[in-house]
Amino acid sequence: MRPPAEARAGSDRVPAHGSACDPGSEPVELRGLPAPAKLNLFLHVTGRRADGYHLLETVFELIDFGDTLDFRRRDDGEIVRIDPVPGIDPASDLTVRAAKLLAGHRRHNTGVEISLVKRTPIGGGMGGGSSDAATTLLALNRLWQLHLPRRTLASLALELGADVPVFIGGTPAYATGVGEALRPLKIPPLWYVVLAPPVAVPTAAAFAAPELTRNSKPLRISGLSRSPWVFRGRNDLQPVVCRRYPEVARALARLVTAARQAGADPGAARMTGTGSCVFLPVPDREIASAVAQRLAERWDYEWNADPPSVGPSRAAQRTATVIVARSLSRHPLADWAFAGTPWKAPRGGLRDR
Repeated sequence: MRPPAEARAGSDRVPAHGSACDPGSEPVELRGLPAPAKLNLFLHVTGRRADGYHLLETVFELIDFGDTLDFRRRDDGEIVRIDPVPGIDPASDLTVRAAKLLAGHRRHNTGVEISLVKRTPIGGGMGGGSSDAATTLLALNRLWQLHLPRRTLASLALELGADVPVFIGGTPAYATGVGEALRPLKIPPLWYVVLAPPVAVPTAAAFAAPELTRNSKPLRISGLSRSPWVFRGRNDLQPVVCRRYPEVARALARLVTAARQAGADPGAARMTGTGSCVFLPVPDREIASAVAQRLAERWDYEWNADPPSVGPSRAAQRTATVIVARSLSRHPLADWAFAGTPWKAPRGGLRDR
């Protein structure tokens, strides 16, 4: 990711990464703010409410891979999405909805231009849109000088989606309810190999499947923070999605094979969210690279890792995307959004542990 920076009112110059800014001056632009992706380490459907929403039990893990967003303040009150994502109506874009929700909450008359570099697979179960929405709330809390507390932003985030609040909380979390009841967890640092097949899975369609198990017995929270206990569950949606989307089933089978060949635990491979992405947790980067290398040796993939891993880019003959990423113990914006310090990216991008 390119280094983020703040630009200040009265100057067209953007300070270099990490430079000091005049105290009390208001930023007019925020560049390169991260929206890290998430993984569901397990996902149990424990029931269904009368209003149709499903009750869930899951553990959210944030990873050092995702989208980046730029924000520029406007004085005309307009909220404008620059270069919308193809196939997504700008009016329904979660970043636009987040900005309008926040403006309406405070009856705020300042506008914003939002641009996004999309890396998280759409329809992949990695929370890309939700994370973009959360980053928008966090960024505008600073750009618009709203000074709202975390609890207020989390409440607004829930109006945008059940998994948006976890990005406001900013830590790995055990979640229940519809995904909004969060309990922070301390999970040992891990690496992940994520395989994104070239198919998007609609969340609503996956949950609507009549064969979906909806009465899983919840796990006990005790011990969940100790790896590998966070992986002792399963993803109840995985068999449903694999039956309906052969690309997901093939990706999972290939990841299992690559794990076995690299000496990793093949039983730990599973789908995240409602898919389509599948992932494998491993203890270190060397094993992650070995698994990714096994995938590259046998199948053509487009590599999408930060920093780049082994293997060539095969964008012209794309069948899937391989992502090698590390876990995050804390969202890079989790504290900055509520403090008075300038935005300063961690060295090496999102990596923090």
